[in-house]
Amino acid sequence: MIIVMSPAAQEAELNAVIERIRAAGLTEHVSRGTERTLVGAIGDERALSEQVFEQMPGVERAMHIVKPYKIVAREGHPSGTVVDIRGIKLGGNQIQVIAGPCSVETQEQMDLAAAGVHAAGCRLMRGGAFKPRTSPYAFQGLGVQGLELFQRAAREYKLPIVTELMDVRMLDTFLEHDVDVIQIGARNMQNFDLLKEVGRVNKPVILKRGLSATISELLMAAEYIAAGGNHNIILCERGIRTFETAYRNVLDITAIPVLKRETHLPVVIDPSHAGGKAWMVPALARAAVAAGADGLLIEMHPNPCEAWCDADQALTPKELTDLMGSLRLIAQAVGREL
Repeated sequence: MIIVMSPAAQEAELNAVIERIRAAGLTEHVSRGTERTLVGAIGDERALSEQVFEQMPGVERAMHIVKPYKIVAREGHPSGTVVDIRGIKLGGNQIQVIAGPCSVETQEQMDLAAAGVHAAGCRLMRGGAFKPRTSPYAFQGLGVQGLELFQRAAREYKLPIVTELMDVRMLDTFLEHDVDVIQIGARNMQNFDLLKEVGRVNKPVILKRGLSATISELLMAAEYIAAGGNHNIILCERGIRTFETAYRNVLDITAIPVLKRETHLPVVIDPSHAGGKAWMVPALARAAVAAGADGLLIEMHPNPCEAWCDADQALTPKELTDLMGSLRLIAQAVGREL
């Protein structure tokens, strides 16, 4: 950390800053310029708070040099993490597409969806048994029954399942039903109690970026999970909220290279929630693969017109199969495989 003293700072105020640094177990380096005095804190600066120093008399500002996240930072783990999901690798050279309906509705719907996911060449399946909805009157999901329908359909094709956990009280139920990947939705990205609990289990977690969250906030949320001991974390960019109204959310493609630089964790993209319209999904998915995404979360429904949730953004089984064909070509062009 660097602490910049104000031009009028007194020697006693400088000494108070130095004492605060030493009290935290760090050492100081003082550089006196013609207009400013800079104090460098040497050691693990994560023990220091910018706000504490900036409230001290004589301090103009304080700045962290080391990233506030430690376990998920690439600086401590130069090679990328590969998450193993029942033998399927996410984060390596092979790009994974996780497809399926927004919500679990019926056994017939899930059976048809699983068949479509398998036929398209996808290796994992998504589906929501518990649904966070803006309106309390909208379909909230089938709950535990949905988990049972989902597992029954997916196991027929040996597809690991990805489903969203909304309430920490349901974590044991998820474990009992052998959910393969726990998804933490955008609205729960900073539900810190939930993050701490999934950090204590040995299950892969997909952590979605919040609607208005910065990259740093996303990584700090991931740090909560990692700090609990669970390092099987997959980050998901699903679009952020801006002033634009032409589409559901703004897909931040720039987040892919930035996250790849900042963290060793795999990065997946959700083009369905970003665009909000099925016709946008293929273009966004192709752009994500070209930009270096490790995987995609894509909504597919056997009959989108009859979907109980997010019908506008769901692909048909044929559209998913066609998309997979074009994604393979792009993956090959960037030296990867699908």
